[in-house]
Amino acid sequence: MAAEARVRVMLWAVDPSDDPGAVERAYHEISSKLVGTPGLLGNTLQRSVADPSRYAVVSVWSDMTAFSAWERGANHRGTTSPLRPLQDPDRRPVIHTEVAAYGPDGPFGDQPDL
Repeated sequence: MAAEARVRVMLWAVDPSDDPGAVERAYHEISSKLVGTPGLLGNTLQRSVADPSRYAVVSVWSDMTAFSAWERGANHRGTTSPLRPLQDPDRRPVIHTEVAAYGPDGPFGDQPDL
C-alpha cells in the first residue's frame, strides 16, 4: 500500500496598517505552540516582496490524515486564533497534496526534508 502524500496548507494574512508586525507576532506565537504536533513537519512565514504587509503561511504535514486529525482536534481553533483576524479576506486558505518534487540533483523521491 502506498503512503499518503505530503500536504501543504497555505493561508494568507495582512498586517493592519496601524499594527505593522502583527502577522509576524501571531505566527511566532502559534508556531511555538505547534512544536511537536503529530504529523506537522514544519511551517514558514513568507512576506510579499511586492507588498510587505502581505504574508503567506505555509505548513507542511506528513499526510492528509495527520492534518485532518489536528484540524478536527480540540486545540486547533484556540491555538490558531491569534492569526484568524489577520487573514486576508480576499484569499481563502488552500490545501495541496504533493505529487512530485525535484531538487538540484533530480527527483526527491521519499526524502523527508521537503
